[in-house]
Amino acid sequence: MQIQVIPRDHSGLSALNGQDPGFGNFFSDHMLVREWSGNAWGDARIVARGPLEVEPSALGIHYGQSVFEGLKAYQGTQDDAIRLFRPDQNAARLEASCLRLCIPPVRTDEFIECIRELILVDAAWVPKRRGHALYIRPLVFATEGHLAVRPSSRYQFVITTAPVAPYFSANSRALRLKAEARFTRAAIGGTGSAKTSGNYAATLRPMVAAAAEGFDQILWLDARDHAFAEEAGQMNIFFRIGDEVVTPELSGTILPGVTRDSVLTLLDVWGIATATRRVSMSELAQASRSGELVEIFGAGTAAVVAPVASIRHLDEEISTTPVEGPSLAERLRETLLGIQHGEIEDPYNWVCSVS
Repeated sequence: MQIQVIPRDHSGLSALNGQDPGFGNFFSDHMLVREWSGNAWGDARIVARGPLEVEPSALGIHYGQSVFEGLKAYQGTQDDAIRLFRPDQNAARLEASCLRLCIPPVRTDEFIECIRELILVDAAWVPKRRGHALYIRPLVFATEGHLAVRPSSRYQFVITTAPVAPYFSANSRALRLKAEARFTRAAIGGTGSAKTSGNYAATLRPMVAAAAEGFDQILWLDARDHAFAEEAGQMNIFFRIGDEVVTPELSGTILPGVTRDSVLTLLDVWGIATATRRVSMSELAQASRSGELVEIFGAGTAAVVAPVASIRHLDEEISTTPVEGPSLAERLRETLLGIQHGEIEDPYNWVCSVS
C-alpha cells in the first residue's frame, strides 16, 4: 500500500485560537481516503479535509452498510512523543464489524499505518493539555449505487481526526442514568457487538427523551426482558458490589470496548476481584438498599472512565454508597491517562509512538 500526501494550502488550526475544542466541534486539516474496487483495497491518499462525493443511491446510505471506529492520539506531558492507545485492538474490532456487515476488512498493519501517517501530517493538531487528545474516526461504508438489498461491490475507507477535550471532565459531577425499559439497543443475533452506524441511530430518540427528563445517559437493558444491564450510553458499565467489580458479559449484544478490556486488566493486576456476567436490575436495587453497591462507572474511549451516581429504574432510584478514600473510577482514570500521556510505565505494551 502506498500513501500519497496532497497537503492543504493553509492550515485551519488558528480557528481554535486557544479555546476549548469541546468534543467534535473542530476538525483537523486533512483526511485519509482509500477505495475498494475490483476485489482489493487500493492505495491511500491524504488530502485536504472536505466533502465526499457520494452516489445518492449508495448502498451504505440506504441499507446501513457502514462501520466505524474511535481511538485517540495523545501528546506526551513529559516529552514530545505522540502516542496511540491500543490501535491493534481497534483494528481487530473494525475487522469484526466489517465481517458482520459483509464489508471487506482493512488489514491491521495498514489500518495502523494509515492512522500514523495522517497524524504525522496533522501533528500540530494534537492537543498538548493532559486529558485532551486527537480523536481519530476511521469509517468504512458502501459506495456502490444500487437499489438491491445486497453487499456492495465498492467501499470507501475514510479517516478524519478532531482535537477534543475530555468528554466528561474529572471535575464533572457523577452521572445520573435512566434505565431504558421500553426501547432496545441490541438483541441476540443482531449487530450489538459491531460498531455499525445503525446501532447508534436507534438510540437517538430514547436518548433525547432521557435528556429532556434530566438524565445524563441511558442504561440499556436486554431486549428480551428489560431486566439486565448492558451498556451505558456509549460506554461499557461496571458495578462495584461489595469487594467485587462486575460488568456485563459479552454475549453478542454489547460492544467489546477497548477501555473495558483495559479496565479489567488493571483490576486483575491490582488484585481486585472481577466478574463478567449478567447483572439484573433487581440485584442492583437490592445492593443499593443494603449499601453494598459501592460504585458505578462507565468506561469508553471518549469518556475514559466516568463515575455514575445513580440509575433510575422504573420508580426506584438505585444509588451508590461510596466508601472512604479514592474511588476505583478515579484510580482507573488516572492510571489510563498516565499511560496514554507517557507519564507512567506501560508494562502492557498498550501504547505505540507515532513520533
